[in-house]
Amino acid sequence: MQVAHLWRHPIKSHGREALSAVTLTKGKTMPFDRAWAIAHEAAKLDWDNPEWAPCANFSRGSKAPSLMAINAELDEPTNTLTLTHPGRPKLTINPDIDTDAARLIEWIKPLCPTDRAQPAKLFKVPGRGLTDSDFPSVSINSFSSLADVSQKAGTQVSELRFRGNLWIEGAQPWAELDWIGQEVQIGQARLRVIERTERCAATSSNPETGKIDLDTLKVLRDNWGHQDFGVRAEVIESGEIKIGDQVSL
Repeated sequence: MQVAHLWRHPIKSHGREALSAVTLTKGKTMPFDRAWAIAHEAAKLDWDNPEWAPCANFSRGSKAPSLMAINAELDEPTNTLTLTHPGRPKLTINPDIDTDAARLIEWIKPLCPTDRAQPAKLFKVPGRGLTDSDFPSVSINSFSSLADVSQKAGTQVSELRFRGNLWIEGAQPWAELDWIGQEVQIGQARLRVIERTERCAATSSNPETGKIDLDTLKVLRDNWGHQDFGVRAEVIESGEIKIGDQVSL
C-alpha cells in the first residue's frame, strides 16, 4: 500500500487543496486542515474561550451543496488564502484579518440556501483543527473502496466528495474499516486508527458544480448496510508523509 493523494481543507467545508507532502505532529490535525470554520447565525459557541465544537454550528456542504465546489490555495508564509468557485469571482484574503473575514462571509452568502441559518462569522480554535471528530483527527481513505462505490453507483465517484486527508492505493476494498485500534506507519509518521467515518449528505454534491447529482448514502446503505467510508486516526508519532510513501499496519 502507498500514499496516492494528500488533501487539506483550510476552511471547514469551504474548499480543498492538494499537497505533495506534509509533516504531521503527534496529537494534532494535519497542518492548516480545518484551521477555520464559518459559524452560522444560530451557532452556540464560546467566542471568548474558543474550543472544538460539533459541525452543527457551522455552514457546511450537507446543508449548502454549492460549497462543495470551492477550491482553496493557502500561502502559508503570508497566511493568504485564495478561494475559487464556478459561480463566484476569485477571492484572496487573510482569514485572521477582520475586514478580510467579513469579505469572506459576503462571498459565501450567495452559495447558501436562504432558508438555512446564514453564515455569520469566522471561527478559529488556536492550535486545533475543527475536524468533525471531537479528537484531532487525520482521515484515511482508500481508492480501492472508492472504486467499489463507483462500480455500484454505475458512475465514476470523485474522491473530492469525501473531503479526506490521506488517500491510499493498494489495499483490499474496505480493508481500512477493520483497522480500528491498529497502528499504521505512513512515511515517517505513525497513526492509530480510532473510528470509522460515517458520511453525510455533503457527499451527494458534485465537487465540480456544487449540484446534488448522486445519492451516495443510498449507494452505501443498499450495498454495505451502513454509511461509513474511510476512517479517522490520531497521530501518535510525528513525521513527514509524501505521495508515494509506503503504508503498513
